[in-house]
Amino acid sequence: MSRWSRRAVCVAAIFASGVTSAQTPFPSKAVHILVPYAAGGGVDILARTLGDAVSREWGQSVIVENRPGAGGVIASQVLVTSPPDGYTLIVVASGHATNPFLYPNIPYDTFRDFTPISLLATSPNILLVRADSPFKSLADVLSQARAKPGSLSFGHAGTGTSTHLAGELLKSMAKIDIKPISYKGGAPAINDLLGGQIPMSFNNAPEALGQLKAGTLRALAVTTAQRSPLLPDVPAISETLPGYATEVWWAVLGPRGMPSDLVAKLSRDFVAALNTDAVKQRLAKFGDSPVGSTPQQLDAKIHADYDKWGPIIKAAGISAD
Repeated sequence: MSRWSRRAVCVAAIFASGVTSAQTPFPSKAVHILVPYAAGGGVDILARTLGDAVSREWGQSVIVENRPGAGGVIASQVLVTSPPDGYTLIVVASGHATNPFLYPNIPYDTFRDFTPISLLATSPNILLVRADSPFKSLADVLSQARAKPGSLSFGHAGTGTSTHLAGELLKSMAKIDIKPISYKGGAPAINDLLGGQIPMSFNNAPEALGQLKAGTLRALAVTTAQRSPLLPDVPAISETLPGYATEVWWAVLGPRGMPSDLVAKLSRDFVAALNTDAVKQRLAKFGDSPVGSTPQQLDAKIHADYDKWGPIIKAAGISAD
């Protein structure tokens, strides 16, 4: 075969390969979504709810894999070593932005090693007291904390969690001394609150709603910038402490190096799933508000939280190691 003939065959083969690739739509096989927390929790429920919705749209299975541990670091490490082909994704919580401060030796770069796809949903944290608590408002709490520094404490779901940071932000902005009490999850914190071992706690909405409906706990305030549609009669902390705002958020990410057209498709598909009535109704039961953002908006959110929480975590000396 002549040199020109061999070149023609090679060009034809490359062209044929490109056509075949172009004719294979994504996804052509099962997509795996990593969840950094145990099955049955809020992140797991969100991932499975959206997985079911996009699975029907794609005509392919979505397999949710729970890889709990180290505040999401274990699952994230699996993701960043995966091919950037869209077949391995991760649903992270807002702690993704703060993990670099809590785990100084994490084996990846929070910004360089991930591809933002979409901010999925948000939810408030709630400042709770027992129903018979003498504290009727956040102003009451602040008044005692200032009159008797160190006399109050608050429970939270664990070092560096969103509920812990919500309390630290309150301490920092109000310039008060209240002691954080760490628990292994929000439910144990609520149990001690009900038992009178602690005077108040910050909790995620899903774990608090049952007790609020039963009347055993009372919500003093929500942590979001404005009142939550979930609890419209409960004031936002910002109404007493202007500028205070924090929330739990969840997002879907891929490994770095994903093609831009694939990222755009995934973002559109997840946003479309969030806008279906079935997904909206499912998330509303757990106090989650669907968002659905562009990759650029999610990237900005992660950077903003990183910049916001770094000084607070360092000032409080918080470390998960």
